[in-house]
Parts: sequence; C-alpha cells; structure tokens
Amino acid sequence: MSEEHIHNHDHECHDGCCDHDHDHEHEEMKTITLTLEDDSELECGVLGIFEVPAEGAEYIALVEFEEEQVLLYRYFEDKEDEETFSLESIESDEEFNNVAEVFHEMFMDEDEEEIEE
Repeated sequence: MSEEHIHNHDHECHDGCCDHDHDHEHEEMKTITLTLEDDSELECGVLGIFEVPAEGAEYIALVEFEEEQVLLYRYFEDKEDEETFSLESIESDEEFNNVAEVFHEMFMDEDEEEIEE
C-alpha cells in the first residue's frame, strides 16, 4: 500500500471549481497538497470525510482542481492530533466500489437535490 504525504492550507472555492456550480458565495474549501510517489505535487479540495460501514473505515473525497476529478482515499486521523492525518490508496475493486457507492449517495444525491430546488 502506498501512503500519500499531505500538507493542509485553505483555498477559496469559486463557482465551478468542483465540477458543478455552487449556490453559496465564496465558501472556503479546505485544501491539501498531495505529494505523489514521483515527488510531484497535486493540489486538491476536500469534499468530505465519511465512514463506510461495510469497510469499517473512514475515507476522504478530494477534488483535483486541474482535472476536476474526484479522488477517494482511506483516511486515518491521528488520535492525539486532529490536524495530523494520513491517506492510503484503495487497493481492491470491491473496497473501491463500496466507497464509491457511499460517496455517491452522500455527495452526488445532495447535488441532485440542490438542482431540483
């Protein structure tokens, strides 16, 4: 399993930055910078942290600003310091499918409800 190294900072989310329009004005989105295995860096916005009961673990959904695609990782928060956490890649197709299903129910259904209103 590969582990990603991250750095926290804030980034303002402007309309359309998350591959959909927001009804709110300039709400701040937390961002992290992933340092990939080849030492390149990738700035991403944090869409949310959520639990997947079928896996008994927490996951994080990130949006890559340049490509506007969603990235899903296992999320581990340091018990002693809430500001410190680590990410791991999801290795199996079964686990990824479980995580993607929960992500879609939580985040995509929410966007569809906003569009209907």
